[in-house]
Amino acid sequence: MSLNKDVYKKKKIGLISIFLLLVLLLSACGKTTTAVDINKEETTENTGITKDDKMKKISTVNGEIEIPVNPQRIVAEEYLGSLIALDVIPVGAPELTINNYYFKDDLTGVSDTGVYGKPSVENILALSPDLIITANGDNYEMLSKIAPTIVIPYGDLKGVHEELTYFGNLFDKQEEAEAWLLDYDDQIADAKAKVDAAIPVDASFSIMEDGGKTTWVYGDNFGRGGQPVYQALGRKPPAKVADEIMEKQWAEISEEIIPDYSGDYIIMTSNNRTVEDFKADPVWGSLPAIKNNHFYVWPEERSWYYDPIAVLAQLEELTTWLTNLEK
Repeated sequence: MSLNKDVYKKKKIGLISIFLLLVLLLSACGKTTTAVDINKEETTENTGITKDDKMKKISTVNGEIEIPVNPQRIVAEEYLGSLIALDVIPVGAPELTINNYYFKDDLTGVSDTGVYGKPSVENILALSPDLIITANGDNYEMLSKIAPTIVIPYGDLKGVHEELTYFGNLFDKQEEAEAWLLDYDDQIADAKAKVDAAIPVDASFSIMEDGGKTTWVYGDNFGRGGQPVYQALGRKPPAKVADEIMEKQWAEISEEIIPDYSGDYIIMTSNNRTVEDFKADPVWGSLPAIKNNHFYVWPEERSWYYDPIAVLAQLEELTTWLTNLEK
């Protein structure tokens, strides 16, 4: 009987020990969970940013990819103007776009990610991005190893409406995009009415760039003024080259065929030559557009950009010129 009591006591002590151990383990687990929750709260309070690990799938030229629902650290290798229009300010962008004539003063805190089209891996890694946006598919493999990367090839989004609508959907800012575009359309309608009242509605326009020994002509989606002239104001290139220009979007032309591509009005990008320089040139000086003072020269700094913010500013500048020609 004594032996049975001893065995009973040992079993009881063993069960009590196991019970106490389980209580301690559960208690420890509870404390660990509580500590993690507190740390999350402290992080949110200190930074003002609530971490959101939710992801969503989107279709891209590289297939279906997962991106954050609410990205906080975006690197915008392209489409910076559309992001700014929606109040989505990235942490990094190429130096060329950071220095955009039309909004560079608003981007003093955005970091340089390198040469436009040739992003620096080191610069981007240092920014710890959670999303990268680019138009250059050549860099996809490299960039996608750093963060989810969306490639939107240049020209896939045709015009301001498609661009703002796309990014409005991407960032769940549809209402902001719609409001911005309504204001944009109002400004375009006002500018178009003024221009149509000032110059013939059937007058042709050429968008050109001076390359010294060569000249380039552009369509409606390649910068240099094509978007405000062809898309916003609804003007057309010279009839005999219109289809070619709008399909190819750009062409390099020789001196001999410059007259064929020259419309009633010419918008010329040149960093080195003035209106007077072109007037003094035997070929250019013989063109009706230059003889009639329907010739506008601006630098690459102002003409190169084609984002929504730049297009509006360019539209205002060209409207001012066109409506004051006969005054």
